[in-house]
This record gives sequence, C-alpha cells and structure tokens, in this order.
Amino acid sequence: MKTRTVLATAALGVGLGTLLLPGAALADTTVSPATTPVGGTVVLTATTCNPKSGDAIFRVTGPNRDQNVRSTTAAAGGGLSAELFTAGFTLGTYTVTATCGDGSPAGSATFTVTPIGGAPAGGGTTTDETGSVAAGAALLGSAAAGAVILARRRRHAATAATA
Repeated sequence: MKTRTVLATAALGVGLGTLLLPGAALADTTVSPATTPVGGTVVLTATTCNPKSGDAIFRVTGPNRDQNVRSTTAAAGGGLSAELFTAGFTLGTYTVTATCGDGSPAGSATFTVTPIGGAPAGGGTTTDETGSVAAGAALLGSAAAGAVILARRRRHAATAATA
C-alpha cells in the first residue's frame, strides 16, 4: 500500500512539474523602451507568438488605461509586435500582458510613462518567471527523490525477504 502511495505522489509531482516548466520557461513579452515620456512610443513584442496562429493581443493596464492592442506585425527577432503611442497616458507604471492568437499566454512586462524631459529611455523589461520555473523544478526534483527512495526500499525489502 505504501509503495502505491509513493508512486502516486511521484507521478503527481512529475505531472505538475511537466505542466509548469514549459509555459513559464517559454513565455516572453518585452516592452522597449522601459521608460518613455508622455507622447512617446513603446514597442510591445511577444516573441513566442507564431504569426501564422493569428493576431497577438496586448492588454495594457495602468493608472488610466485598460485597453487591448492587436498586432499582426511580425517582429524582426520573431513573434509579433505592436507600437503604442502614449499620448494621453497618466504618469506611472503600466503592465502589458500578451496572449497569442492560439490562446496561449505570452508573458507580461512593464513600462513607465514619465513627464516630458523626464528620465532617459531604458532598454526594455521582461517579466521574471523564475518563480514558476523554480516551482516546476522543485516538483520534478521531489518526484525524482521519491523514485530513488522507493527503489532503495524495494531493494532493502527484497534483501530482507531472502535472508
């Protein structure tokens, strides 16, 4: 009975790790520049979206925005991109969440709108997905450790039974 419990736990850990790891590792959305003055332009890019799968949708939320920006433009480095003009934006930080045409998430990023003559433009940001990657890796590690412990117990039980 204990063997079945350990196997079920190991299988569950492997399954969850397999689900969490690929999506977190592959999702990548960038905004460039990371800082722009009011009336500036930022380029939103979802590098993991396949242009053949349909349009990417960038959802922009922040101090005075909750809007969608649709993209059909292929990005130079791969994926889809769109330009966003920040005229009428309130000063502050905005979050961009991208969804590919096939419905898969493409990550998120942030940018900041500053006063005209404010901070110089930055190089762009991406979301840090290490939390999901770490969780997936921990689940895979736990499953592997459980399998090793189970194998050792079986060998020990087999040795004890023959002695």
